[in-house]
Amino acid sequence: MSAPAPAPHLRATNALRVTTRLLDDPGQLIPLLDPHHPLLWMRRREGMAGIGEALRLEFAGPTRIRDAAAAWQQVVASAEVDDGVGLPGTGLTAFGAFTFSPSSSISSVLIVPEVIVGRHEGRAWITRVSRLDDDTLQPADAAAAPHAVADRAAAAHPLNPHAAPHAVAFGDEYRLSLLPGSMPPAAYREAVRDAVTRIRRGDLEKVVLARDLEGRLPLESDLRRALMELALGYPECWTYAVDGLIGSSPETLVRVRQGEVSARVLAGTISRGPDAAADHERAITLAANPKDQDEHAFAVQSVLEALAPHSPNLVTSELPFTLKLPNLWHLATDIAGTLGDGSTALDLVAALHPTAAVAGTPTADAMALIDELEPFDRGRYAGPVGWVGADGDGEWAIALRGAQVSDTGAITAYAGCGIVAESDPERELAESTMKLRPITEALG
Repeated sequence: MSAPAPAPHLRATNALRVTTRLLDDPGQLIPLLDPHHPLLWMRRREGMAGIGEALRLEFAGPTRIRDAAAAWQQVVASAEVDDGVGLPGTGLTAFGAFTFSPSSSISSVLIVPEVIVGRHEGRAWITRVSRLDDDTLQPADAAAAPHAVADRAAAAHPLNPHAAPHAVAFGDEYRLSLLPGSMPPAAYREAVRDAVTRIRRGDLEKVVLARDLEGRLPLESDLRRALMELALGYPECWTYAVDGLIGSSPETLVRVRQGEVSARVLAGTISRGPDAAADHERAITLAANPKDQDEHAFAVQSVLEALAPHSPNLVTSELPFTLKLPNLWHLATDIAGTLGDGSTALDLVAALHPTAAVAGTPTADAMALIDELEPFDRGRYAGPVGWVGADGDGEWAIALRGAQVSDTGAITAYAGCGIVAESDPERELAESTMKLRPITEALG
């Protein structure tokens, strides 16, 4: 695997030309996507579908997110933007995905699509991006002209009012099984036991340990099929696709909108019950479980500590609440405040990552133990995924309930559990299996 590219240096002036205009409702967004390289950010049918790459920036190392924030400011300063709509996600917008670990061999990316079709609160738009000077803005990928991409989308879907509603097919159906990867069940149980021993002797308070599944898509498989399954099955989650990273995450890392900041912290999990009475009892059990309450408290505190320097008036849910998803319950806490220092969404992503919900407490000790006990590179799993706009606003989730798909069709899916002193290896293995269900079912 090649090493990630260093942070780019942008020297161009007015390098990108960006135009956003209102659009009649385009219908479903997922059929508009490139079947092999989708770019998507969506929840409850609202969000953005990106097509093509007008600009691609790659980052690596401990400063990768801060480097991306600085590079994005340069991109913004050098762009000509004509945004006639003014909604979240209009104008100059980049999709992004960052690695969990600073030592990952996978690159972190910001991608400006050539075309974005979006929908927010019943209004739809189309953004087209072209490059003004191919020689002065590096790196970039000169793909098809934006108007050609838009024409392809228009011919295939209701961007063209004369197109048939069923004009887009998702290619041949595929069904596949994901099998244990570098961390099979027995090894995962042993890693949990080792982590509990370290925690009980006082080395740290919490660590999040993940395991992996592997598989391979048939050649030319259409990733939109899996994305549609995820979006329909988990409408309250962020369904995302960035550079081969696909999934549906329930956890909002941070959202910045017009000077306001918010986040949703999830930690503590239990499976859904087989009927209404049992399901209600499971939720009550989760809310009262000291192990889950401790795990959740660590995660909330890490987010509050990271956001406090940027927002002096943070407020949280009075008590954690139970969040119902199709296959499990989570303990959840919402956090909100007003930004006091002008930070952008990327600035806050850099401050927040990694939270205790995906790493542990204390962070440095948890990261060291993860490196020791996990026999794989997490890549972008449990890293930030989302979008940022020219004004610094944006929405970012933690890349959970998903998988990384390579250009060759190789798939690696991950799921992790928060390990504390009371953790039981069998229960943590079962919880990780529940968390893998969204992506395994979407693919097979």
